[in-house]
Amino acid sequence: MKFILRNLFFVMFVFSIGKITAQSRSKVNFGSDWEFKREDKTTSNWEKITIPHTAKIEPLVVNNQFQGTCWYKKKFKIANSKNKKVFLYFEGVMQEADVWINDKKVCNHKGGYLPFTVDISSFLKSKGNIIKVKVNNEDNSEFLPGKPLKDLDFNYYGGIYRNVYLITTDKLYITNSIQANKKASGGIYINFDTINKNKASGTVQVHLKNEYADEMNALLKFILTNCEGDKLEFKSSEFVIDANSDKAIMQNIMLDNPKLWSILKPNLYNLEVQVIANNKIIDSYYEKIGIRKSEIKEDGYYLNDEKLYITGTNQHQEYPYLGYALSDEAQYRDAIKIKNAGFDFVRMSHYPHAEAFMNACDELGILVMNSLTGWQFFGNEIFQKNAIQDIRDMARRDRNHPSVIFWEASLNETQMTESFMKEATQALKEELPFSHNYSACWIDNNNYDIFIPARQHGQAPDYWTKYNKANRKIFIAEYGDWEYYAQNAGFNQKEFANLKEDERTSRQLRAHGEKRLLQQAYNFQEAANSNRKGINTIGEANWVMFDYNRGYSDDLESSGISDIFRIPKFAYSFYQSQRDANVILDTKLTSGPMLTIANNWTATSPLNVTVYSNCDEVALYLNEVLVAKQKPSINANSDELKHPPFLFKLDKFIPGTLRAEGYINDKKVISNFVKTPKSQSKIELVYDISSKPINPDAPDMIFVYAKITDESGTIIPTATNEVTFTILEGNAELIGENPVKAEAGIATIILKTKNLKKSVKVMAKSENLQLNNSSELVLGSESQK
Repeated sequence: MKFILRNLFFVMFVFSIGKITAQSRSKVNFGSDWEFKREDKTTSNWEKITIPHTAKIEPLVVNNQFQGTCWYKKKFKIANSKNKKVFLYFEGVMQEADVWINDKKVCNHKGGYLPFTVDISSFLKSKGNIIKVKVNNEDNSEFLPGKPLKDLDFNYYGGIYRNVYLITTDKLYITNSIQANKKASGGIYINFDTINKNKASGTVQVHLKNEYADEMNALLKFILTNCEGDKLEFKSSEFVIDANSDKAIMQNIMLDNPKLWSILKPNLYNLEVQVIANNKIIDSYYEKIGIRKSEIKEDGYYLNDEKLYITGTNQHQEYPYLGYALSDEAQYRDAIKIKNAGFDFVRMSHYPHAEAFMNACDELGILVMNSLTGWQFFGNEIFQKNAIQDIRDMARRDRNHPSVIFWEASLNETQMTESFMKEATQALKEELPFSHNYSACWIDNNNYDIFIPARQHGQAPDYWTKYNKANRKIFIAEYGDWEYYAQNAGFNQKEFANLKEDERTSRQLRAHGEKRLLQQAYNFQEAANSNRKGINTIGEANWVMFDYNRGYSDDLESSGISDIFRIPKFAYSFYQSQRDANVILDTKLTSGPMLTIANNWTATSPLNVTVYSNCDEVALYLNEVLVAKQKPSINANSDELKHPPFLFKLDKFIPGTLRAEGYINDKKVISNFVKTPKSQSKIELVYDISSKPINPDAPDMIFVYAKITDESGTIIPTATNEVTFTILEGNAELIGENPVKAEAGIATIILKTKNLKKSVKVMAKSENLQLNNSSELVLGSESQK
């Protein structure tokens, strides 16, 4: 591998400048030792909390969410130096924040989904400091999303719900991309515009600010490390930056045989940029980057010169009870679940998501549509001005993520003016002035590169399959929910004719049983198959990955392929089966041959048994007697799928075991089974870390599941036992209803750990079980797998 780096303005030489000493920036998590109170509390006492933090623990179904003012404060000390700059970086505060340092107001920030930086250098005292943050999440029509919560259809939970960092730098430093507020500049901006397997070339722009009273001589050192640990270093020539001024340094970069980022092999490079003055490293900045070629051509979408039909999902970032206040590890686990479901794409619905989630998409190979905050609301001139600024800030925050391929610089399902749409795309193109950054809008408008309607915005039976306008490509941004919920959609109307309204919809809880969960999966299958017939359709994102709250309803929005506790439904297995068996992903992910029997095999289970698999053939056995060995069932609603489902017809129910074997090229590669459950007998207690161990040093949260099973461990799918969870030992707390009723045989609670230096022991107990009515689980760093 060969790296070539040149400066745009002068020939660059690699040379020695003598011994260099480190005196670089520091970035410290500032989330501990805060105090908090809500103004709606009857007591004025402050409670000790850790950030990320939600303003209020909400019930499972949120229809009267807290909206109002709350306060955060913290005492802290920091060494003062006349040559140092000190900043606070807030990743996200919902949704208006006022910041005071030592009783002096230093900042007001509006908008809850994007970060902001506060320069607190001149407000600090040597003997100790106090920060206070006033946070308000009441409806405000002047900044995004603008729409009142009672009508919004998703929640914006209050609080300092994302990380806060204390950053210390020299007075000559690399800026923050948003704080700098420079078009296509600020911080570090990496772009590769010529990419193939043999060579990649582009630019690295570094924006510096000198707050010294004198001009400074400096140079930049670049350290680029690939995924195998190979490291190359280059230095620029020395340059001068004037006193109290800023300067952008642009560098060319060219690599031979680059390790490209892709959905199957998401290779990442670590780029470190050092600012060197007087033989000292006075600032350094790290950025993970990926090199990939993203193109829309006349015949479709291409990633690294390979045509790709994009298969993805939408996601809201909330957890039950905790709202948006998730650990970085919890964000990562959600990304793992999306990838494991068979998806290679996620649309940020309907706002920019957490930085940890974006980083996870980079690491796992998940393509991203980044989205401007908003849904069905177009406000006044102030609102529109704030929306344009949010487009700029979103681009500045996320422009270096290789995962981001589309930018939804528009307000979803909102009737925007032509002038606004023109200004929105102009702002995006100014911030991202390169051809591979594609703008997207739900309105078919010439200002945008691609058209992203929801499926229900079209008309049956064609929907968008015949779309052919202005050579513009179409991406189905939502499908599988509303057309079945509100439009009585579906091509197989004879089958639909016997379904009640609540059976026909894709909004199905796990408790609704096999028939309705199979119908949900069939709805997604039918719509996905139809989408693939579109002559100009380059991809799709189903609605939605996880069940979520709507803020005003007495029930959950339940069209997720997993429930709000991240427990999969049958539809999850349908999507998982669409990834080819020969695709082998990283060991922390699920890939290869798969097979799932979508049936509980009880007396009320369907006798038409559906098996989801990516194998060539499947053999089904009942109590070890062969029912049939057959190919997938191909019809008008599965003929475009990579791997149609396998449908087996049984004559009658016989208790026992259904076992399926999957074959590829006549070789058995996988087997799975389901058993008829017997009488409930015990609790099996498990927890989910999705390949991401619990953080041993900072707060984290995981789902703990109490499965109601028979003696052999088969889940009782009708069990609704009340289960009580208890922490027997360890530094943790339980979040959620407790006791809680099991749904479809599983009771769930969130375990929030403070640190995992010592083990945590959890017990679950149900008085309704006559035998083995309790179970214990030990969590510790040594037990995480």
